[in-house]
Amino acid sequence: MYCFRKVTEDLYWVGGSDRRIELFENIFPLKDGVSYNSYLLMDEKTVLFDAADYAVGRQFLENVQAVLNGRSLDYLVVNHMEPDHCAMIEELVIRYPDVQIIGNAKTFPMIDQFFGFDLEGKKVVVKEGDTFSSGKHTLHFVMAPMVHWPEAMMTYDETDKVLFSADAFGTFKALNGNIFNDEINFDRDWLDEARRYYTNIVGKYGMQVQNVLKKAAGLDISIICPLHGPIWRTDLDYIIGKYDTWSKYEPETKGVMIAYASMYGNMENMAEILASMLAEAGVRDIRMHNISKTHVSELIADSFKYSHIVLAAPTYNNGIYPLMDNYLEDMKALALQNRTVAVLGNGTWAPQSTKLISTKIGEMKNMKLMETAVTIKSSVKDAQREELESLSRQIAEEVL
Repeated sequence: MYCFRKVTEDLYWVGGSDRRIELFENIFPLKDGVSYNSYLLMDEKTVLFDAADYAVGRQFLENVQAVLNGRSLDYLVVNHMEPDHCAMIEELVIRYPDVQIIGNAKTFPMIDQFFGFDLEGKKVVVKEGDTFSSGKHTLHFVMAPMVHWPEAMMTYDETDKVLFSADAFGTFKALNGNIFNDEINFDRDWLDEARRYYTNIVGKYGMQVQNVLKKAAGLDISIICPLHGPIWRTDLDYIIGKYDTWSKYEPETKGVMIAYASMYGNMENMAEILASMLAEAGVRDIRMHNISKTHVSELIADSFKYSHIVLAAPTYNNGIYPLMDNYLEDMKALALQNRTVAVLGNGTWAPQSTKLISTKIGEMKNMKLMETAVTIKSSVKDAQREELESLSRQIAEEVL
């Protein structure tokens, strides 16, 4: 049975939520699922903005059919060709064989790669600045390459001032009936997942996001319709501001994230001592992660959030503890920068981790490595407590 909601007088949300999915892109844990948003405009010509994932395919098709209410689907705008948004394109073509597909020059080769149906006579190719009239509504097309695929674009409806933003401004989590930002407590219930989504999915492409934000600044936007998560119809500056901060690689919070790995508890003890010293020095915002129990996507999200990061790991096979090494590789791949990093290491007979972690941080762009690095052999002794006390004072002075 159909399940849709009105966005404006003639625009409808026709997507669906998947609460069964455990891993997004088969990588990122989703304890609260994810939504796949699609929007149908009922004008003189009917226009569908993006399709959906197979996981919600039946619901999606029933929603589209119910809103059309006997009318045909005239146009499908493909803002993004990733399968979680394009999987149902062929099903739409089968059901609505006269549908015209609007996309850019990079869209259609990808459609050919994913599907086998004939595109002859179905293609409407648009470029930056092109417009399209569906009747009352005039659509403008804004190219958004590498946010976060090369074919990505956004569509702006100048009539109702709606921006269909593709994967930008999206977030993990299923929608629970409330599809608008003013129906939920976003800061409390959604922000962490929005940050985790951005930093892990889009994080590498900060410069490209900045370019799109500059384009968006020239538009009079009243509503943002992303492909995941809630629709923004109030407080747009809030979410745009978050994207501006994240894409500039600026920390949101003056605070300390401690990410530690511990095989037998000694590195954990070291991290706990440092955290306690930071608290005594007046640092209030401290976040600790045992990286053996925390998914790397959460580590990345908090790395983007906090101004100061402490990395603590033992030596393993004369190298970096594997989970810490993986986290560092992700940090580098996602272009994290403008952070202050302190390193703690351990090794019973050949402590190498402090030096090796420091070397990897040194290879990253615009990262400040604190000169004070503390290495223990097996367990913390009085001499290392003094070094940790010195390090905690340095960090606290910067944070406070």
